[in-house]
Amino acid sequence: MSEQTYSIGELARLFDVTPRSIRFYEEQALLEPERVGQTRIYHTKDKVRLKLILRGKRLGFSLAEVKNLFELYDSNPNSAAQLKAMLSMTELKRAMLRQQLDDIQMLMNELDDVESRCQEELLELERGKIA
Repeated sequence: MSEQTYSIGELARLFDVTPRSIRFYEEQALLEPERVGQTRIYHTKDKVRLKLILRGKRLGFSLAEVKNLFELYDSNPNSAAQLKAMLSMTELKRAMLRQQLDDIQMLMNELDDVESRCQEELLELERGKIA
């Protein structure tokens, strides 16, 4: 029984990305398809890695961070180093997101204040015209 393989178009459709994106990940050494002439043949490992790349992007990790995790896994698939690195990256990402949330809340409060002041001044102007 042979392993399932995928063309670049099949992977692109499967993950709703462009073939160009997949080639970019390949250029970044995140994917390493088999080559038969000009044809790229992707294996299950490539499919899993593409899924992890896209998940990492959704979580806000850089491609360099994803590549680092892949390198840790490739050097020792059962290593705690990969898990520790992921935990550390997750902790840093959470801290950054908390800071962004705080910044957004502060900005929302400032916008509320500006909006309130504008509405009050507009009411005063309208009252002045009526009187």
